[in-house]
Amino acid sequence: MTKNAPPARDDDRRIQGMVSIAVPADRVTRPVFGKHGFVSGALVVDWPAIVGSAVASHTLPLRIKFPPKERGEGVLEIKVASSAFATELQHLEPLIIERINGYFGWNAVARLRLRHGPLPERKAVRAAPPEPDAQASDRLAAVLDKVDDPALRDALARLGKYVAAKKG
Repeated sequence: MTKNAPPARDDDRRIQGMVSIAVPADRVTRPVFGKHGFVSGALVVDWPAIVGSAVASHTLPLRIKFPPKERGEGVLEIKVASSAFATELQHLEPLIIERINGYFGWNAVARLRLRHGPLPERKAVRAAPPEPDAQASDRLAAVLDKVDDPALRDALARLGKYVAAKKG
């Protein structure tokens, strides 16, 4: 090292090596979701798992409004696709609030506020590719027998089935 080299900085923000995508993604999404009362995008992303696919297909969480200087007992604003489903959602309100608070682990939501309006179009889920023919399955099994690691073997099996189905 030379005498004129600048001292090493402790606040170097570069990340070395492999890092979970959740870490940098959270830095980017937190300001956007924070404006709507969401600590992170978890409620929006996990909405179908929290309330169920039937309710999630007709609704979309918009924002949580908390009382001043509080982080609990908030009002969750939900966009609902139709008036008919809004009526059903009013009957399901206690159950939905219970599921949301169970997801967070604390009483984050005390009430729901419903807004009517169209929901954004959701992309259709692609169907799984067809199963490969017997000959391709046999070749894949022969190759996978040489792999010792079970997790790697499972991942390669999924990849092999996908590739064989695309070729066939």
